[in-house]
Amino acid sequence: MTHVVLDSCIRCKYTDCVDVCPVDAFREGPNFLVIEPDECIDCAVCIPECPVDAIVPEEDVPADQLGYIELNAELSRQWPTITKRKPALPDAEDWKDVKNKLKHLVR
Repeated sequence: MTHVVLDSCIRCKYTDCVDVCPVDAFREGPNFLVIEPDECIDCAVCIPECPVDAIVPEEDVPADQLGYIELNAELSRQWPTITKRKPALPDAEDWKDVKNKLKHLVR
């Protein structure tokens, strides 16, 4: 089982989760983070660190966001590993409560 980064991370990219991941399972894109499913050990330490509640166990992904399971797997094969916390995107506060942000994802 793995954890999945959902829609609410897009255009925010808070990286608090990265600092606590014991296996460096996060990958970084231009405006979104994903979790590499083969590296995630299901420890869940990242979940409470996310200020926008964007990380959930795979079995708890909402029905309207099931596509994020495959999206995390796909993008984690393309994007580099991130192991250190960075500042959130400059306008993250403006985007943190916006829903349905997939169209804003930069690959």
